Amino acid sequence: MKIGVISDTHLNLSDDRLEQIAADHFDSADVIFHAGDIVDLAVLDVFKGKQIYAVSGNMDPDSVRKVFPQKRVVEIDGWKIGLIHGWGSPPGLEDKILREFEDVACIVYGHTHQAMNEMRDGVLLFNPGSPTDRRFARHNSVGILHIGKEIRGTIIPLD
Repeated sequence: MKIGVISDTHLNLSDDRLEQIAADHFDSADVIFHAGDIVDLAVLDVFKGKQIYAVSGNMDPDSVRKVFPQKRVVEIDGWKIGLIHGWGSPPGLEDKILREFEDVACIVYGHTHQAMNEMRDGVLLFNPGSPTDRRFARHNSVGILHIGKEIRGTIIPLD
Protein backbone atom coordinates (compact mmCIF):
# COMPACT_ATOMS: atom_id res chain seq x y z
CA MET A 1 0.00 0.00 0.00
CA LYS A 2 1.31 3.42 -0.96
CA ILE A 3 -0.04 6.61 0.63
CA GLY A 4 0.72 10.02 -0.89
CA VAL A 5 1.15 12.56 1.90
CA ILE A 6 0.82 16.31 1.51
CA SER A 7 0.20 19.25 3.82
CA ASP A 8 0.15 23.03 3.90
CA THR A 9 -0.79 23.62 0.27
CA HIS A 10 -2.12 27.11 1.10
CA LEU A 11 -3.78 27.48 -2.31
CA ASN A 12 -7.17 28.84 -3.34
CA LEU A 13 -7.16 26.64 -6.44
CA SER A 14 -5.00 23.88 -7.78
CA ASP A 15 -2.25 25.29 -9.99
CA ASP A 16 0.01 23.82 -12.67
CA ARG A 17 2.80 23.13 -10.18
CA LEU A 18 0.54 21.21 -7.79
CA GLU A 19 -0.95 19.26 -10.70
CA GLN A 20 2.56 18.30 -11.83
CA ILE A 21 3.53 17.27 -8.28
CA ALA A 22 0.42 15.08 -8.04
CA ALA A 23 1.13 13.48 -11.43
CA ASP A 24 4.83 12.91 -10.73
CA HIS A 25 4.62 11.65 -7.16
CA PHE A 26 1.08 10.51 -6.32
CA ASP A 27 -0.18 8.91 -9.53
CA SER A 28 0.64 5.42 -8.21
CA ALA A 29 -0.59 6.15 -4.67
CA ASP A 30 -3.53 4.11 -3.43
CA VAL A 31 -4.65 6.79 -0.96
CA ILE A 32 -3.92 10.48 -0.28
CA PHE A 33 -3.49 12.06 3.16
CA HIS A 34 -3.69 15.86 3.44
CA ALA A 35 -2.58 17.14 6.85
CA GLY A 36 -4.37 20.49 6.74
CA ASP A 37 -4.09 24.07 5.58
CA ILE A 38 -5.87 23.06 2.41
CA VAL A 39 -7.44 26.59 2.27
CA ASP A 40 -9.95 25.69 -0.47
CA LEU A 41 -11.61 22.32 -1.12
CA ALA A 42 -11.07 22.78 -4.88
CA VAL A 43 -7.36 22.11 -4.29
CA LEU A 44 -8.21 18.45 -3.62
CA ASP A 45 -9.56 18.06 -7.18
CA VAL A 46 -5.97 17.48 -8.30
CA PHE A 47 -6.17 14.00 -6.74
CA LYS A 48 -8.75 12.75 -9.22
CA GLY A 49 -10.29 9.43 -8.29
CA LYS A 50 -8.14 8.88 -5.20
CA GLN A 51 -9.49 8.16 -1.72
CA ILE A 52 -8.59 11.27 0.33
CA TYR A 53 -8.29 11.46 4.10
CA ALA A 54 -7.76 14.99 5.36
CA VAL A 55 -7.92 17.18 8.43
CA SER A 56 -8.42 20.90 8.75
CA GLY A 57 -5.60 23.21 9.76
CA ASN A 58 -5.31 26.57 11.48
CA MET A 59 -5.45 28.49 8.15
CA ASP A 60 -8.50 26.65 6.83
CA PRO A 61 -11.78 28.55 6.55
CA ASP A 62 -15.12 27.24 7.83
CA SER A 63 -15.86 25.66 4.43
CA VAL A 64 -12.97 23.23 5.02
CA ARG A 65 -13.55 22.83 8.77
CA LYS A 66 -17.14 21.72 8.12
CA VAL A 67 -15.91 18.87 5.90
CA PHE A 68 -12.76 17.71 7.70
CA PRO A 69 -12.14 17.25 11.44
CA GLN A 70 -9.12 18.66 13.27
CA LYS A 71 -7.80 15.17 13.92
CA ARG A 72 -8.68 11.60 13.04
CA VAL A 73 -7.39 8.05 13.09
CA VAL A 74 -7.34 6.11 9.84
CA GLU A 75 -6.80 2.34 9.83
CA ILE A 76 -5.20 0.92 6.69
CA ASP A 77 -4.10 -2.68 6.35
CA GLY A 78 -4.21 -3.09 10.13
CA TRP A 79 -2.08 0.00 10.82
CA LYS A 80 -3.60 2.85 12.82
CA ILE A 81 -2.40 6.24 11.60
CA GLY A 82 -3.18 9.49 13.39
CA LEU A 83 -3.76 12.49 11.13
CA ILE A 84 -3.58 16.02 12.54
CA HIS A 85 -2.39 19.42 11.39
CA GLY A 86 -0.75 20.83 14.50
CA TRP A 87 -0.89 24.20 16.18
CA GLY A 88 1.14 26.85 17.92
CA SER A 89 4.87 27.37 17.90
CA PRO A 90 6.89 24.67 16.07
CA PRO A 91 9.28 23.93 18.97
CA GLY A 92 7.74 21.10 20.99
CA LEU A 93 4.96 20.40 18.48
CA GLU A 94 5.87 16.72 18.17
CA ASP A 95 5.48 16.24 21.93
CA LYS A 96 2.03 17.88 21.79
CA ILE A 97 0.76 15.76 18.91
CA LEU A 98 2.07 12.54 20.49
CA ARG A 99 -0.25 13.27 23.44
CA GLU A 100 -3.23 13.58 21.06
CA PHE A 101 -3.25 9.90 20.01
CA GLU A 102 -3.13 6.51 21.68
CA ASP A 103 -2.28 3.19 20.10
CA VAL A 104 -1.15 4.48 16.68
CA ALA A 105 1.86 3.34 14.68
CA CYS A 106 2.29 6.66 12.87
CA ILE A 107 1.21 10.27 13.18
CA VAL A 108 1.01 12.35 10.02
CA TYR A 109 1.02 16.08 10.67
CA GLY A 110 1.84 19.41 9.08
CA HIS A 111 1.89 23.04 10.29
CA THR A 112 5.66 23.53 10.52
CA HIS A 113 6.34 23.25 6.75
CA GLN A 114 9.44 21.27 7.80
CA ALA A 115 9.66 17.66 6.69
CA MET A 116 10.09 15.04 9.41
CA ASN A 117 10.42 11.26 9.17
CA GLU A 118 11.47 10.05 12.60
CA MET A 119 10.60 7.39 15.16
CA ARG A 120 9.78 8.71 18.60
CA ASP A 121 8.48 6.65 21.49
CA GLY A 122 7.70 3.81 19.07
CA VAL A 123 5.61 6.04 16.77
CA LEU A 124 6.64 7.20 13.31
CA LEU A 125 6.27 10.99 13.18
CA PHE A 126 5.78 11.97 9.56
CA ASN A 127 5.48 15.54 8.28
CA PRO A 128 5.69 15.88 4.49
CA GLY A 129 6.58 19.58 4.64
CA SER A 130 4.85 21.92 2.20
CA PRO A 131 4.87 21.62 -1.59
CA THR A 132 4.12 25.30 -2.12
CA ASP A 133 5.35 27.39 0.80
CA ARG A 134 8.92 27.61 2.10
CA ARG A 135 8.11 29.54 5.24
CA PHE A 136 10.28 27.97 7.96
CA ALA A 137 11.77 25.38 5.55
CA ARG A 138 14.76 25.21 3.19
CA HIS A 139 12.84 23.44 0.43
CA ASN A 140 9.40 22.30 -0.61
CA SER A 141 8.53 18.63 -0.20
CA VAL A 142 5.85 15.94 -0.11
CA GLY A 143 5.97 12.40 1.23
CA ILE A 144 5.05 8.79 0.72
CA LEU A 145 4.09 6.28 3.40
CA HIS A 146 4.75 2.66 2.49
CA ILE A 147 2.63 0.14 4.35
CA GLY A 148 3.32 -3.57 4.41
CA LYS A 149 4.93 -5.67 7.13
CA GLU A 150 6.12 -2.34 8.52
CA ILE A 151 5.24 1.28 8.02
CA ARG A 152 7.93 3.56 6.68
CA GLY A 153 8.08 7.02 5.19
CA THR A 154 9.95 8.73 2.40
CA ILE A 155 10.33 12.51 2.08
CA ILE A 156 10.49 13.76 -1.50
CA PRO A 157 12.29 17.12 -1.94
CA LEU A 158 10.75 19.14 -4.76
CA ASP A 159 13.42 21.74 -5.45
